[in-house]
Amino acid sequence: MPEKSPTKGERTHQAIIESAYTLFLEQGYAATSMRQIAGRAGLALGGIYNHFASKEAIFSELIIDRHPYQQILPILLKTPTDDIETFVRTAAQAMVSELGKRPDFIKLMLIEMVEFNGRNMPNMLKQVLPQVLPLIAKFNKKLLRSIPPFVFFRAFLGLFFSYYMTELLLANTPAAMMSTNALDHFVEIFLHGVMANKEPA
Repeated sequence: MPEKSPTKGERTHQAIIESAYTLFLEQGYAATSMRQIAGRAGLALGGIYNHFASKEAIFSELIIDRHPYQQILPILLKTPTDDIETFVRTAAQAMVSELGKRPDFIKLMLIEMVEFNGRNMPNMLKQVLPQVLPLIAKFNKKLLRSIPPFVFFRAFLGLFFSYYMTELLLANTPAAMMSTNALDHFVEIFLHGVMANKEPA
């Protein structure tokens, strides 16, 4: 059965999302007005309010619509969970690779943190957690310590963001340019910590 063509209203709705997305990245959230979004979408100002009550409502939909979890989750779900080290390494590589193609999303996340204090995160987690937590629960029993799945999920996100953000900020410094396989080292610290194993007495 052929896909149903989008209605005029659906096309307009998507045009607003696309226009807001471009403007938020070009000039920031605070500097973007509803009038500018409407103009970029080819609408009169009043027309935009038939679809969105506010600029915040546009951003709330946009950040979920553009979240890269839709590309990352299928990779995670295909990764065998028998070996936790392999899973974590593969997941980290997949996330870094996908976000390497999506520098826009980091900008959106910074807007979310600075402008909204994370208000959109609960809705985003409603989309992501039901798919991620069962995956984590599969190998949670194999961990040396009893760690709640959501805490493990948070710690893994912490590993990833600490790597990615410092990579962005420090990539061109001499120390960063001399280091190799930085992600592997981040994963190693996540899995095994920083303390050297003590030799038996």
